[in-house]
Amino acid sequence: MAARIVRFATKAPLQILLLVIALLWLVPTLGLLLTSVMPAELISTEGWWKIFSEPSLATFDNYRAVFDNEDLTTALWTTVQIAVGNTILLVLVSAMAGYAFAWLPFPGRDWLFVLVIALLVVPLQTALIPIFSLYQSTGLFDTVLGLILFHTAFGLPFGVFLMRNFFIGIPKDLLESARIDGASELTIFFRLILPLGLPAIASLAIFQFLWTWNDLIVALTFGRETQPITVAVFTQLRQFGGNIELIAPASFVSLAIPLVVFFAFQRYFAQGLLAGSVK
Repeated sequence: MAARIVRFATKAPLQILLLVIALLWLVPTLGLLLTSVMPAELISTEGWWKIFSEPSLATFDNYRAVFDNEDLTTALWTTVQIAVGNTILLVLVSAMAGYAFAWLPFPGRDWLFVLVIALLVVPLQTALIPIFSLYQSTGLFDTVLGLILFHTAFGLPFGVFLMRNFFIGIPKDLLESARIDGASELTIFFRLILPLGLPAIASLAIFQFLWTWNDLIVALTFGRETQPITVAVFTQLRQFGGNIELIAPASFVSLAIPLVVFFAFQRYFAQGLLAGSVK
């Protein structure tokens, strides 16, 4: 009993601190959710906590207005295309490059991997103007493909680093056994490496999907008519500062979809983050 009391006393401050931090993160999200279901005429005059005392005030008319707004629904579909498209492309290219860096000997492999690591520190903002000029001359400006390629290019250094560190921990005997059985490198990659690398792949996919979904600066730079949901909400806020009954539900929808993706793959997340940390 004394040992239990000591353990509780030592862990209690940390647990209380974590609880406070969690509340600080959750309260704004809860406030956004409750604001999004409040009637438009009450949002500017009453606080979101009014819902607790009068639950009958809650209404889904604001969400109906969001999905009836063609600009916002188009932006949501554009965001899905960009986020899913670049995540799939990034995972595939990073996995192939990570496998090559881990198990395929070729001249300059280690130096190339050092270069990949060095690219991790390059800030995204330094490439906006050069890529803008390139996109203007190649016709990729203001297209979904242009945004997909940009996000993929800047996600590759981290993706290759993560996948290589995970793949290098796979026992070499598995690969040699597959080669003895006559499997080609592509067969080994698709039927052996990818299934074993699922934790790292899921973690990379979560990171990239969240980064792309929440992006604003790249979409503002390379898009005019092609607007993801972050730009659409920003435009609504800029044009209609008091239109919170439309902005709040649109923002919550934009928040909820990445959360669903994260919770769907969270069981692989910790494994992927620890990829290559121990051997």
